[in-house]
Amino acid sequence: MMGDAELRKPPRRADIMAMPIAAPRYTVDDLAAWPEDGQRYELLDGVLLVTPSPALPHQVVATRIAAALTEFTARSPGILVSAPGVVTAPPATELQPDILVFRRPTHGDRWTGVTEYLLAVEIESPSSRIYDRDFKRLAYQSLGVRTVWRVVIDVRTVYVTEAGSEDEVARVDEVAWAPEEVTEPLTLSFDALLTDLGHGLEDPREDR
Repeated sequence: MMGDAELRKPPRRADIMAMPIAAPRYTVDDLAAWPEDGQRYELLDGVLLVTPSPALPHQVVATRIAAALTEFTARSPGILVSAPGVVTAPPATELQPDILVFRRPTHGDRWTGVTEYLLAVEIESPSSRIYDRDFKRLAYQSLGVRTVWRVVIDVRTVYVTEAGSEDEVARVDEVAWAPEEVTEPLTLSFDALLTDLGHGLEDPREDR
């Protein structure tokens, strides 16, 4: 009945166009209006990053690092430590490092008034590994954070990124940090940080 109809050839794979999926975009104001539910919500150029509530080793290590930094910076008036902290660039970026060392804002008491971020620390979890390593680390640099630590508990290593370089330097035995005006740095031993948390964790020094 349709013997004279022309049948078109099926499209080649290269001719098939993928339809983009529009991801919703949010603002810092949107973030502030959401209820607390135990998860961490952050924004990077309007894109929502969600990580679940951290596990026990994560929180213990974060608390120990924050305590050491707080004691160390007590000798430097105007330097504060917050765990977690906020690095924000309204209207579309707001990141929350596990620990943030910064200079007290000269005006007001809001995160938007902070202009000098000295150190941002992320205690990496399996659920946050890609965000912390490939996105947040470089975002912190672009927002003016001078030093970024990515702490990976299961391999007992801190990866350090300094201002002016995108490269990470692995610190296995210990890690040191100090603000510019302090000549003697704070040195943190991984053995001390991971006391009572070593069960099932790898120690890279065993392969030396």
